[in-house]
Amino acid sequence: MPRAGNPRAVWALVCGILSVLSIPGGVLAARELKDVTLLRSSGSVALAALLGWLAILQARRARERVQITLGRAGGEGSARVGRALGIVGLLVAGTAALALGFWGLLSLFAA
Repeated sequence: MPRAGNPRAVWALVCGILSVLSIPGGVLAARELKDVTLLRSSGSVALAALLGWLAILQARRARERVQITLGRAGGEGSARVGRALGIVGLLVAGTAALALGFWGLLSLFAA
């Protein structure tokens, strides 16, 4: 019997990978592009948080599909890895947001 497939597991994995890579991508853009600074690349923090949240949500739905189909849909491993990467992406985004917040406070009181 062919597998029903579980595209949400694949999307969870893709969103998790992109979530983890978005902040280093913003730092790399700030380093390589002349018009982009670290503060201007802070949108990568929001992107990392959004993609991490989407990865967790898609992983939850993928695992529900695995349970509903009694494992025939497959993708449970991809969903787990996507969820883990989504959590890491959220944690990295939170850390970067705290760093930007403290930098903002320091620059506010330094003047």
